[in-house]
Amino acid sequence: MTEPELNRGRGELRPLGLWTPTQSAPAFGGEALEDRVRRVREPIHVVAHPETGHLGVGSGGELIPGEYSVGQSEVYWMASLPPLYPEWLGDRSFCEVHGVRFPYVAGAMARGIASAELVIAMAGAGMLGFLGTAGLPPARVARELDTIEQSLGGTGLAWGVNLIHSPNEPHVEEQVVDLYLQRGVNTVSASAFMKLTPPLVRYACTGLRSDEQGRIHRRNLVVAKVSRTEVARRFMEPPPKAMLDELIRQGKLTEEEGRLASQIPVAEDITAEADSGGHTDGRPLAALLPALTDLAAEITAERGYERNIRVGAAGGIGTPTAVASAFSLGAAYVLTGSINQCTVEAGVAPDARQMLATAEPTDVAVAPSADMFEIGAEVQVLSRGTMFASRANRLHKLYRDLDSLDEIPEKERAQLEKQVFRASIDEIWEQTRQFWQNEDPAQVERAEQNPRHKMALVFRWYLGKSSRWPIEGTADRRLDYQLWCGPAMGAFNLWAKGSFLEDTEARGVVQIARNLMEGAAKITRAHQLRTYGVHLPTSAFKFAPRPLQ
Repeated sequence: MTEPELNRGRGELRPLGLWTPTQSAPAFGGEALEDRVRRVREPIHVVAHPETGHLGVGSGGELIPGEYSVGQSEVYWMASLPPLYPEWLGDRSFCEVHGVRFPYVAGAMARGIASAELVIAMAGAGMLGFLGTAGLPPARVARELDTIEQSLGGTGLAWGVNLIHSPNEPHVEEQVVDLYLQRGVNTVSASAFMKLTPPLVRYACTGLRSDEQGRIHRRNLVVAKVSRTEVARRFMEPPPKAMLDELIRQGKLTEEEGRLASQIPVAEDITAEADSGGHTDGRPLAALLPALTDLAAEITAERGYERNIRVGAAGGIGTPTAVASAFSLGAAYVLTGSINQCTVEAGVAPDARQMLATAEPTDVAVAPSADMFEIGAEVQVLSRGTMFASRANRLHKLYRDLDSLDEIPEKERAQLEKQVFRASIDEIWEQTRQFWQNEDPAQVERAEQNPRHKMALVFRWYLGKSSRWPIEGTADRRLDYQLWCGPAMGAFNLWAKGSFLEDTEARGVVQIARNLMEGAAKITRAHQLRTYGVHLPTSAFKFAPRPLQ
């Protein structure tokens, strides 16, 4: 075949020279071609058959640049692809700054579901895991930190903890930040923030210093999870001057820390949280991630930052295809959440993990959240095998329609006491009152003056308890399990079906992470070859889980 015939229908594609096999022949289809796609850590060459013009793949061999006279065993050399490592799929600066091997994060599932054991396992594999401290009292958080430090202290391995916005309990947020600073925690995942708060800014700015060249160094790193551009902007810009001035006045920041803070973003890592389990705006990743990436570039240029702001991807990530897709959108790193609940390290009971392992992509529903019940915020939860969503939505409808517990119709009240509360509403209020009397007496005082707030607190009793029952394994409350879950969980189960990961006891958080990243590398390699014109079977874009070290 002549060079003009080779280029027919391919624009100005021209051979670079010739390729001669030394060990194995070039692959133009079948299992041999798929084998080349799987071997992502080896360089490969795109070649063209001299007679048919079909494109294939060769590995190894000898290259003869600029030569077009084809011999008996030679084919045209069209392009070369270097090795592709899973570690290189994201932004290398993320790995360098955080001291990890992979641009992969296990998110901070609340109430200790993202457990100390999960964080330790991730750190040992060169990945970043966040302890799920939301909903845990400070004393419990301190014990979890003890466990992590006993295992990882002095190793230099990366790990972090959650810092959740607590608009109804600002004192808790302050206490948690105090604890983190006292214990030397240097990485937090900031989640559910609608605006910057003094404790968050204090954490981010404590320990700021500059070197002799004027470069600013951080002691504490913030990875902010957001789903809206206006919230992302607050993290991408320096803290408000008035807030810095007040923290300095209170002695919580030094003048130098305040000065340096005015020159850098609050967070250099922004996680785009798309449709996910738990709190979610239901945003599609393909729309959200590019918007945040563009915003980061715009603010970096406007502010003249020395370092780029990295944007990672979360929400809906449960398969290698989803991971590869996120990286192809430009994600600096990926963060998984609800799929980690089904791992052996997760802080949930075995029966809850089994329920999650049977979920399909459509087995999800939305329900009111406990922490922001009054404003109507929602969480995405598992619907298969549990009635939590329907019962919680029933409570929220009553809250919307009525002004007090006394207005609940007698028949409705009897059903709630029998099916949902399993106690009289008066008994539930007494439990609730005692809880808040210890945690925040102002809530009790407000409830006694405002019947509607009292109703909200009673209903929040069920919402709060329902998230604890699957953690504690309260079997007689299985129908009320609140398991945060998005479609990614069902997608993961479909991908794992028939493999070793179908067994819940084999679902280690590291095995899942390694398989997702390895699979994403293979899919990325297949996509690269397809962009060069190589015809690939659909199976080349699939990756079956296998035990990885």
